[in-house]
Amino acid sequence: MSSDTDRLAHWLVSGLELDTTVFHVGQYCGPWRASTAGRERASFHLVLRGESWLHLEGQAPIRLQAREGVFLLRDIPHSLMPAAEAGPDFQPCPMLPMSPPVAGACGLACGFFQFRGLLGELLRGAFPDHVLIRAGSGALHAVAPLFDLILAEAARDEAGASPLIERLTELLFFYVIRDVALRNDVASGLLAVARRPEFATLLDDLLRAPGKPWSIDDMARVACMSRASFCRHFVEASGQPPARFLLQVRMKIAARRLQCGDSVLRAAEHVGYNSQAAFTRAFKKVIGEQPGAFQRARRPGAPSFAH
Repeated sequence: MSSDTDRLAHWLVSGLELDTTVFHVGQYCGPWRASTAGRERASFHLVLRGESWLHLEGQAPIRLQAREGVFLLRDIPHSLMPAAEAGPDFQPCPMLPMSPPVAGACGLACGFFQFRGLLGELLRGAFPDHVLIRAGSGALHAVAPLFDLILAEAARDEAGASPLIERLTELLFFYVIRDVALRNDVASGLLAVARRPEFATLLDDLLRAPGKPWSIDDMARVACMSRASFCRHFVEASGQPPARFLLQVRMKIAARRLQCGDSVLRAAEHVGYNSQAAFTRAFKKVIGEQPGAFQRARRPGAPSFAH
């Protein structure tokens, strides 16, 4: 881990604005299914007691035990269940209060979170669709007491969820952000450029007007640098030439719009492409999928939160 990456991770944590809402806290026993998919919001599921199986579309079920969980940075089809597979006559059971504990039950804290400001948008574009919290992860061993505190608040005998659960969940997520930033080379690309004051105005302009016919000279002018100096410092900051960086920004923005329901043509026009064929080639080069296939695969298809 380099000192630059470590500083970036701390910069990210200190500057992120996050709003968290607890959707429900309780325990399940018997057959049950839970999902926050289809709400067009980032969400989380924390296993406070017992165990659960996380089902993500196109992936094998993932077992989650106590002090483990998942943060879903995008609205993707998913569900949590008590087993790797549901029986043929599956009939979900209702959620019970967290206290008193029921033998064999799974205690969950679930909710939504929302990023505010430019930094939140950068994080959403740079991070994966979902991030798992693993109890055995050495990098995240410090979060175990947070699970215990959330469980203690959830077990209090009072009406409604404790507001401290939201604050504790935010703190837990900040630990996760730092861990992902350190191990996934987030120091390159968007976040690395964002932390350089000389590029802050340029980055803001690129995000606000990705469809503008940006040239290298245009970007250098916004950064108040000569072309040669701009290219040298930009590559130093991001590890890639400005043109390639601009392409990535445009395709990440286009991907976001496709997920939100824009047609391929509208998404292409928004990021400056009049040719759908040229946009398709650029999108596949950066994202790794054809835009139509990308949109179909991420169209919300799981049921809303059900007990």
